[in-house]
Amino acid sequence: MTAVNEMERGLIDAELGGHVVKKRVEHGGRGKRGGVRVLIAYKAEHNVFFVYGFAKNDRANISDDELRVLKSLARNLLGASEKAIANAMKTGAFFDLENRGRE
Repeated sequence: MTAVNEMERGLIDAELGGHVVKKRVEHGGRGKRGGVRVLIAYKAEHNVFFVYGFAKNDRANISDDELRVLKSLARNLLGASEKAIANAMKTGAFFDLENRGRE
């Protein structure tokens, strides 16, 4: 997954605090500038959770209230046990982007 590989090399578009980062991702062949913004719960050497995405032309950014919620969500996601994550994947609440379609 290109976005995760880039983040592991330190290429993060914006660190929003509380392990929430914003990353530009290519979409529809338009490159990163015309792509989408993805908010990610990220901590090096942990699971990575893509939690929200939006097109730049749909909205400029997120509100302070939304960021507070995302920081709380990131704390909970990154602190989740492997068993809890496996259960969430089993129920379809989470899915593995890297292996999507290969299950």
